[in-house]
Amino acid sequence: MTERYPLAELKDLPDDIRVAVLEVQEKAGFVPNVFLALARRPAEWRAFFAYHDALMLKEEGSLTKGDREMIVTATSAANQCLYCVVAHGALLRIYEKKPLVADQVAVNWRKADITPRQRAMLEFAMKVCERSHEIDETDFPPLHAHGFSDEDIWDIAAITAFFGLSNRMASFSGMQPNPEFFLMGRLPREKK
Repeated sequence: MTERYPLAELKDLPDDIRVAVLEVQEKAGFVPNVFLALARRPAEWRAFFAYHDALMLKEEGSLTKGDREMIVTATSAANQCLYCVVAHGALLRIYEKKPLVADQVAVNWRKADITPRQRAMLEFAMKVCERSHEIDETDFPPLHAHGFSDEDIWDIAAITAFFGLSNRMASFSGMQPNPEFFLMGRLPREKK
């Protein structure tokens, strides 16, 4: 499958978006396709990445960067989003320093090499992803027992919900993962 909507050209982007994309390119070594795919609509790009950053880069709470990427990888797999599973699976491998974890979480998170705390987190995230209308008071004590606060639980749900949007945008538009994502975090980094 190819992308249905052409990726925006870096030279055509508004200054603020071009600067942000170049910062990502500097850090990652490439421009993830999502940045150029969504840039075709600058106001939506700004809103999307503002919420993304508020959820994924926040310092408060007990969710680690690996936990956040694990939520995205598991729920994106449930939503059959190739782009997000591959891209966020790469970040998951890097943050957890486990080259197999993203594949395990994407295929069957219940059998993945993760902690009981992460398993409880994914149990809740998957319920939000697939059956949010069934969430009730009985869903919170198991999370509290693993040390998640009510604010952490909000974060789990918000990340799941936000990436439900992202998954659907990536899938309907035919967004393809960059080839670079497939190898990231699978082998030790070469020392420079």
